[in-house]
Amino acid sequence: MYILGDIGNTETKVFLVSSSDIIIKKITFLSKNLNTLKLDKLFKDFKFNYKMIDKILFCSVVPKSFNLIKKFLSKKTKVQCYEVKSLDLKSLIKIKVNYKQVGSDRLTNAISLANNKNNFIVLDLGTATTFDVLIKDSYSGGVIAPGIKLSLNTLSDKATLIPNIDLRKISNVIGKDTISAVRSGFFWGYAGLIDNIINLIKKETRKSFKVIITGGFSDLFKNSIKTKVSHNKDITVNGLIKISKLIK
Repeated sequence: MYILGDIGNTETKVFLVSSSDIIIKKITFLSKNLNTLKLDKLFKDFKFNYKMIDKILFCSVVPKSFNLIKKFLSKKTKVQCYEVKSLDLKSLIKIKVNYKQVGSDRLTNAISLANNKNNFIVLDLGTATTFDVLIKDSYSGGVIAPGIKLSLNTLSDKATLIPNIDLRKISNVIGKDTISAVRSGFFWGYAGLIDNIINLIKKETRKSFKVIITGGFSDLFKNSIKTKVSHNKDITVNGLIKISKLIK
């Protein structure tokens, strides 16, 4: 069995995966709550024997959290805990950007899709709103825009008269009160941002793309933008499964 994980700024997801690539169980927790006691309880929820683990692999954008998990697991098993970018990924993808400055989560998503036939844009609506451009088997770079939830929270923190607001789909553009006005601005604003950036990527590359949408707000926008998208919430774990084959 494998332990595979995705450590993000907001959430950490850990998967127990069989050697035949079947996801047995998944646990999700807030990254800010990460500590040794929490890890002990969470991993007990998996209800497995550490002697059954063959591989451990994480993609992480929070080095401190990865090191904490790595240290915790090193006391439980002799199996080495790898981070995606510590492996040689050249056999899986060509990377045409500054390797040090691209997140391992974004590379993992790209590797999940990489092939010699199709071009992809991966739209991840997470802590940041990211667009990753994959031209066949080459990761060609991307775009990072402010995350929706982060922007919403910042607005209500900085503007005294704007309360905390949960974003939802809204039919009208013109708001009749503060809440509906903010919802409209964020919903239609991000819908426009998404469509515009994807169109600009197409124009700049002069290529067509399949667009994959994932992340926390993907359900909200998958049917609310002009761009045709395919929804894939398992793109990261599928990339981790693919990368785990590099570990011998």
